[in-house]
Amino acid sequence: MIEGLNPGIILILGALIVPLTSGFIRGILLLALPVLGLAQLIMLGLGSWGQFEIMGMQLTVTHIDPLSRVFGLIFHVAAFAGILYSLHVKDTMQHVATLIYAGSAIGAVFAGDLITLFTFWEITAVSSVFLIWASRTERSFKSGIRYLIIQVTSGVVLLGGIALYAADTGSIKFETMEFGSLATWFFLIAFGIKAAFPLLHNWVQDSYPEATVTGSVILSAFTTKLAIYALARSFPGTDLLIWIGVVMVIFPVVHATLENDLRRTMAYSLNSQQGFMIIAIGIGGDLAINGVAAHATISILYTCLMFMVTGAALYRTGTAKITELGGLYKSMPVTSTFAILGALIIIAAPLTGAFATKALIMSAALDAKMVILWLAMLFGAVAVIDNVGLKIPLFGFFSKDNGKRFQEAPLHMLLAMAVMAGFGIFIGLSPATFFALLPTPMESHTYTASHVVTQLQLIAFAVLIFALALRTGYYPKMRDSITLDFDWIYRKAGKMALTKTSSIVANFWDQTKGFGLMLVGWAIDKAEKSHGEGQAMSRTVSSGYAVSVILILFGIALVVIYA
Repeated sequence: MIEGLNPGIILILGALIVPLTSGFIRGILLLALPVLGLAQLIMLGLGSWGQFEIMGMQLTVTHIDPLSRVFGLIFHVAAFAGILYSLHVKDTMQHVATLIYAGSAIGAVFAGDLITLFTFWEITAVSSVFLIWASRTERSFKSGIRYLIIQVTSGVVLLGGIALYAADTGSIKFETMEFGSLATWFFLIAFGIKAAFPLLHNWVQDSYPEATVTGSVILSAFTTKLAIYALARSFPGTDLLIWIGVVMVIFPVVHATLENDLRRTMAYSLNSQQGFMIIAIGIGGDLAINGVAAHATISILYTCLMFMVTGAALYRTGTAKITELGGLYKSMPVTSTFAILGALIIIAAPLTGAFATKALIMSAALDAKMVILWLAMLFGAVAVIDNVGLKIPLFGFFSKDNGKRFQEAPLHMLLAMAVMAGFGIFIGLSPATFFALLPTPMESHTYTASHVVTQLQLIAFAVLIFALALRTGYYPKMRDSITLDFDWIYRKAGKMALTKTSSIVANFWDQTKGFGLMLVGWAIDKAEKSHGEGQAMSRTVSSGYAVSVILILFGIALVVIYA
């Protein structure tokens, strides 16, 4: 291993070798690179490396502390599992994009300065779009263009923030910032775009379901969690984030319930779960930041797992729409089992990782005496049980049998699911082992009687509500329709407004141009009448007459000046 080498660079450099390989050798290389990156991370330990000065600015390419280490570890696990899941793919572009994307996300986590962060930040944007375009459909192309515009915009805003911050403080160190200056507002907006803040969130639902079966799994692991890390690093204890997080928890609930497409359902759920982490960052303090790191880890595990499950259904059946699926548990029993395990993790059932990690955030809210905030998160916890934990397994895999039969998912896909589910269960069974990796040392009091009973009551209540809604017909029927979200504003209403404005501007320009041409024509006409052939101003005169006129004018000027 190279001393001080940022582990993400190993994946990026390895991506350049992938096109030179094929078959079994390529598969080994793809799986080995995340393992090598993880080994590099473990061997480096904590500290800073790769420090040098450029144009008077101190850069630190590699900085590992307890917070970045947690994110780096789960990013390597997600990269390995995502690559394992995609071993059947023969598309070199997807493999290269996956490695560069994962490597740049890891590189950004270990960036010790804002310039290094920006560099990896932009590489994630450019490399990840190819996982969307790899579907090679018109929808994916248009979605990829929109995705790229939004992601690059985040980078441009981040760069503006860096310039302002360097001018204000004379530093580009990536560390906790005092929120309030124009530079920090730029940072918040840049991070917020990638974190899918409310009204900035639709790029997730627009792009992830349009990616390839394997691409959506990879996409779900890195971009939004990188933003969570950046916010946790920069703005812990910023009150504004609490209320942004509350809206994030609640806002996607209706859409996740109404959505017919399994992958879009998961995309909305991802938004909601991000809200828990944003709230914890806003609360600040050791317990809350531990909750951010812990829940980000488990969120990556269950989100990737559920995208793997729904992706496997899409891969075998050709659709991820609930209205077109039915009885998959008979054809794909192992995948259906992983769907149940993923659902148990996401609803925070006892003995699963989310049971341990979500409790940290809820406890931080109670410790801060934020009861209303705690109730909002409780509502989000109930909602995710209904619109993901129960909806996806029941409607996607255990609905009425339609008589169609399909093959079980390929072995490597099932193994990838097993990796993510295994870690999700292990953290729940041994939370103390996982908590030892968190930024601040803490004691584990996960399995108290009150916590277990409360969570079981919450799950039972949510199941009862779900069952009653189904029984009485109040639960929305799944339809192959489009549910409007805020993106309608800029994709439809905004487009119409822009078209109308362009028409008005064009008409104004035509009228202005016509008026201008009329004035020019009038001037030319007058000039011809005064200066045209035979006209007064075009006649020749003797030089003596001209000299006389000049002398008279000169004499008048002298009188005016010296009178």
